[in-house]
Amino acid sequence: MAASRNDPAASGGPSAVGGRYLAGLIGGVAGACAAFFLGLGALHATGHLPPPAFSNSLCVDEKLGFMRRHPTSDADLLVIGSSVAWRHFDGAAITGLRPLNGAFCGLRANQAVYVADWLLGREPAVSEVVMIASPQDFGECARTREAVFDRADADRFVYGDAATWPFYVRYFAPVSLLRNARKVRDQREALIALDPLVFDRYADGPMDTDASRPGLYYGAPPPLDDACFAAVDRFARRMHAEGRGFSLVVTPLHPDWKAQQDPDGRFLAEFDRRLHALADAHGARYWNADREWTPPVAAFTDAIHLRWSGAQDFSAALARELDLDDTASPDITRATAAR
Repeated sequence: MAASRNDPAASGGPSAVGGRYLAGLIGGVAGACAAFFLGLGALHATGHLPPPAFSNSLCVDEKLGFMRRHPTSDADLLVIGSSVAWRHFDGAAITGLRPLNGAFCGLRANQAVYVADWLLGREPAVSEVVMIASPQDFGECARTREAVFDRADADRFVYGDAATWPFYVRYFAPVSLLRNARKVRDQREALIALDPLVFDRYADGPMDTDASRPGLYYGAPPPLDDACFAAVDRFARRMHAEGRGFSLVVTPLHPDWKAQQDPDGRFLAEFDRRLHALADAHGARYWNADREWTPPVAAFTDAIHLRWSGAQDFSAALARELDLDDTASPDITRATAAR
C-alpha cells in the first residue's frame, strides 16, 4: 500500500525537516555575513568606508583610525580636551617638544581625562600635558558617560595591530555606517568646510576655511558641574605625583557670544576662578587665553571655534606663554602669577 501523504517517513521524518531548517538558517547567516563584508569592501574601495564605530561618533572614531595608521610612542607633549583642543592646537608651533594631539571632538572634561589616562599608558615619554578647554566642556559631566570608548578595544585597534574587520562586527551599527558612508569621503577631502576630518602629523584637526557658521551656533552653556572639576582635579593630582608638567588653558571665546550669554561676566568669572584655584592647588600652570589673548573676530567660525589661521596664532601665543617653545624668552610671565 502506498505511504500516506501525512506519514512522517514520506518526507524524511522530523529529523530531516529539522536538518533542512538548520541548514537554511546557517546558509542565511553566512549569506548575510558575506553580503556585509562585501559591502564593507566596496565602501573601502571607493573611500567611503567609515571607521569602526567604537564611540558611534564619526569624528572620534576617525581620529582613532588616524592614530592607528600613524602610530607614535615618542611624544613628550600631550594635548587633551574637546574639539577646541583638537582644532586649535598647531603642533608645528612647538619647537622644543614632540607633540601629540590627544583631543577628541565633543568631549566633556571627565571624558577628556578618561582618554588622557589611556594615552599616558601608551606614551611613556610624555612629560608635559596641556588641556585646552571651553566652558561647554565643564557642564553635564555627572550625567555623561565617562567611557567615550572601550579602552581595551581602542588599545588593540590603535596600538595592538589587531585586524580591523572584526571590530565592524563587534560594533555593528548599520544605520550609522550608511549615514556616515555618505559623507566621510567628503570630510576626509575637506569638502565640508566646517566639519573636515583632516589631520596633520601631530593629529591636530586643521579647519582651514574662510567659512563661518550662520549666527554663533552655540547658545547658553550648561551650568558648571562639580563632577567636571573633580575629574580634572584628580588628573592634576596624578600629574603632580608623577612629576609631569600640567597646564590648563581656556580657549578664546567670541566676544558677541559673551555679550549675549554672559553680559555681566559672572559665569566666565566663576569658571576662571575655579580653574585657577584647581591649577594652583596642584602646581599646574594656568592661562586664560580668553581674557589675556584677543584674536580678531574674523578668526572665529562660531562662538568657540577658530579657523586654522587663528589657531596657528593662538598656538604660537600658547607656546610662548607656557614656555613650550625653545625660542621663548626664559623670563616669560606665567599665568599662575599673581593677578
